Amino acid sequence: MADKRMTAEDAVATLTDGMTVGIGGWGSRRKPMAIVRAMLRSPITNLHIVSYGGPDVGLLAAAGKIGKLTYGFVSLDSIALEPHFRAARQACSIPQLVELDEGMLQWGLYAASLRLPFLPTRAGLGSDVMRINPHIKTVVSPYPDGEQFVAMPAITLDAAFVHLNRADARGNAQYLGPDLYFDDLFLNACAPGRRFVSCERVIATEDLLKEGSIHTLKVNRSMVDGVIESPNGAHFTTCEPDYGRDEAFQRDYAKAAADPVGWSAFVDKYLSGSEADYQKAVAR
Repeated sequence: MADKRMTAEDAVATLTDGMTVGIGGWGSRRKPMAIVRAMLRSPITNLHIVSYGGPDVGLLAAAGKIGKLTYGFVSLDSIALEPHFRAARQACSIPQLVELDEGMLQWGLYAASLRLPFLPTRAGLGSDVMRINPHIKTVVSPYPDGEQFVAMPAITLDAAFVHLNRADARGNAQYLGPDLYFDDLFLNACAPGRRFVSCERVIATEDLLKEGSIHTLKVNRSMVDGVIESPNGAHFTTCEPDYGRDEAFQRDYAKAAADPVGWSAFVDKYLSGSEADYQKAVAR
């Protein structure tokens, strides 16, 4: 079986300007932040980011790397609105925005994973989501009920990044926390070639059931092209049960985001070096 281990830099090097990139996790929960930091260090730009957004969206927006954003929300959870995203929205600095109901985003990823052009859903009907997204159409059931549905178009990805608790070298991966956060859909909505899993620890295949049941193995090797071992790689978001959110760091992040001088100092301290430099700086 193929050994798919690589570095974050190897994975990010497969990206080119303008690609549609899905980022797994949920708000400030189990985000592939080491990958995001590698993206910040890279020259890529004008990305179409698809995310249930958190600091991944905030950091990429602050760095001017987003040309289009498709999202269900952008939140830090314990801080309701991601501060860099708020600033970007107020300044209209993200050229294209597709704001969706959370269920519509799920259904768009699911349609792409099934290689369908769209899937019908009730999510979004009767809301302003349809008004601000006139490209999304409705469809009438061909059956006697005649019900109208949103025809949610597939959200097909050029690359996908997720962070899980454990993985083996072949790409079988495991979550041990409370929720998968649709990470499987992000991977399946992407064509083979650029589907990447970062994890807290790479372990032997036979050890995957030592910490969780078979139900925690929702990502298999056929869905993954690269495995990145990245301890503390979701910091400062949660990665239960390995660690919780670094609330103190998140507060410092939000405070710095509100002040250009403070943000410059934050970047110099935490984001100007390598991932090893970052991990050393945040060690408590």
